[in-house]
Amino acid sequence: MKDTDLYAALLRLRHPWRVREVKLDIAVDRIDVWIEHAPDAKWCCPECGKAAPLYDHGEEREWRHLDTCDCQTFVHARPPRVKCPDHGVRQIGPTWANPGSHFTLRFERLVIDTLKECDVTGATRLTRTSWDEAWAMMEKAVARGMARKKRRIPKQLSIDEKAFAKRHRYETLVCDLDRGTVEYVVDDRQQESLETYYRRFTEEELAGVEAIAMDMWDPYIAATKAYVPGATGKIVFDKFHVIRAVTEAVDKVRRGEHKDFTLMGDERLKGTKHLWLANEENVPEWRKTEFDLIKHTNLKTSRAWAIKESLRKFWEYSYPARAEAYFLRWYFWATHSRLAPIIKAAKTIKVHLPNILTYFKHRMTNAVAEGLNSKIQMVKETACGFRNRDHYKTAIYFHCGGLDLYPELVSALP
Repeated sequence: MKDTDLYAALLRLRHPWRVREVKLDIAVDRIDVWIEHAPDAKWCCPECGKAAPLYDHGEEREWRHLDTCDCQTFVHARPPRVKCPDHGVRQIGPTWANPGSHFTLRFERLVIDTLKECDVTGATRLTRTSWDEAWAMMEKAVARGMARKKRRIPKQLSIDEKAFAKRHRYETLVCDLDRGTVEYVVDDRQQESLETYYRRFTEEELAGVEAIAMDMWDPYIAATKAYVPGATGKIVFDKFHVIRAVTEAVDKVRRGEHKDFTLMGDERLKGTKHLWLANEENVPEWRKTEFDLIKHTNLKTSRAWAIKESLRKFWEYSYPARAEAYFLRWYFWATHSRLAPIIKAAKTIKVHLPNILTYFKHRMTNAVAEGLNSKIQMVKETACGFRNRDHYKTAIYFHCGGLDLYPELVSALP
């Protein structure tokens, strides 16, 4: 088989395109393939689609294609130009590449696959591209995916925040619980931040939202109540955030008691922080004996931990009335514990109890959003952080947006 026939088959060329020449430079591991069209090719105006005669050819252009046996492969062609009676001279764009791109569609797909598996720097080493080239392909992939995305608002939403940088700089994430994807990313975690998402939809569309999981953050609550019809019965305060409020109170009790003990030379609470913060069943096996001994002693921290653990049973109930009765008993115990952090946490939860009880209607949590948060954190750490908010958002949409990122292949070239 001739080299021209081989590359015509590898490139899956169709009439009127054909391979004119193939050149191998083994010294630099490079293969160049020149493509031309048949003399009898028929053309149409790219503006109106009407048949138009060939006018001339543009300057020769070059596109990077998939490597051949570890040799970088480049496709060359002179784009034909046609003369339309209505639109004048127009250039026929290549069917094997996006307009303005220096890479074939299949090479872009390879880079996207690589970017999904590693950071941009790693992708540049594996694909032998520059950082700017790889990042540009990621941005184009996200823009392509967002343009293809259908206008819809998920029936089950999750609202959460993700730290962008230090000094309380956050991004608000709106997630689709059914699909497990990030739907929207916006700066800060203010009421206006979430309202920018809701304003994209009509009141009728927002009325289709069945439930919204979030933490007990007042700006999110206010934005949701302002825009989502019937929001009072749809907001579900995430149980993990509720437990976290009490867990943080336990840690405050431990720190205060440890400080008092240290002044007296008592180190019994030293190194036990994570034992009190963990769920009882998650205490490491090798520390269970140690924890069993200390948790049954007469400590303020032991009482705080017992109150925290007992609250977890609240979500085991099937009926909201029974769950509410259990909570009120727990609340009495917590508020009479003489532990200031526990009392404060219990009162905070009590204020938000109506939308904690909605859990028993919708049975949803922010677990999906927390999982996406973990994935975003991994992307962030792999990239050694982001200084640019727009780059941060692009990376979130690329890895967690569930978008159709790939360029569409056409019949002329794969």
